[in-house]
Amino acid sequence: MNCSFKQIATFLVATVGLLFGVAVSAQSNLSGTARWSSVYEKISSRDFPLTKRPRGCFCDEDCMAALERQAALQRQPARAIANWRPSYLTPTGDIKVIDLDALKKLLQRDPKDTRPLLINFWATWCDPCREEFPDLVKVDNDYRNKGLNFIAISLDDLTDIKTAVPKFLTEMKAEMRVVLLNVNDPEPAIKAVDATWDGQMPATFLYDKDGKVVFKHFGKINPDELRAAIDKEVNKQK
Repeated sequence: MNCSFKQIATFLVATVGLLFGVAVSAQSNLSGTARWSSVYEKISSRDFPLTKRPRGCFCDEDCMAALERQAALQRQPARAIANWRPSYLTPTGDIKVIDLDALKKLLQRDPKDTRPLLINFWATWCDPCREEFPDLVKVDNDYRNKGLNFIAISLDDLTDIKTAVPKFLTEMKAEMRVVLLNVNDPEPAIKAVDATWDGQMPATFLYDKDGKVVFKHFGKINPDELRAAIDKEVNKQK
């Protein structure tokens, strides 16, 4: 088929026009995409300087809401962590060591302290002591705010005061007051506590507000029996 010059010229003009239109459209679309990207970068750098764009989202409402939450969290001031210290540690970070005289003073009670006093003698090398200790931790947690004064007296060797003893207490999450009794001869300490006690461990004593023993048990405690005795003394304070 033959084509005239006029037809060829018309065809070329139409083709050039079509190509120009496609180029303009592409440039327009590219400019639009660039504008969205520019807006996003401007918003991010201004309002959300430390945030990263969530994966797989564009600048829709959900995306911007996520960015805003992230930015709000980052703008919050850092919270100071409380300096928590278990009750069994002294201000210097050590477990207090007491001698026979200090033990006697502890048993005499402070006249101004009318709380019932629970004392438990234990050691990390004593299997029954270790077995009952979780129950004692629960007792302390349940009754501390009800007026119970609980002191756990360790009979461990002095060399274990910074190793085995605090390690065990930390594992038990214990918070009661803990002291270590350091005496050369245990017999006077045993008799100072109770004339009927032969030194068997664990040993548990509950004193009323006047310093009188109202409950004692040698060996692993029955938690229910101990709690019943504590309830009776705590209720007297009401």
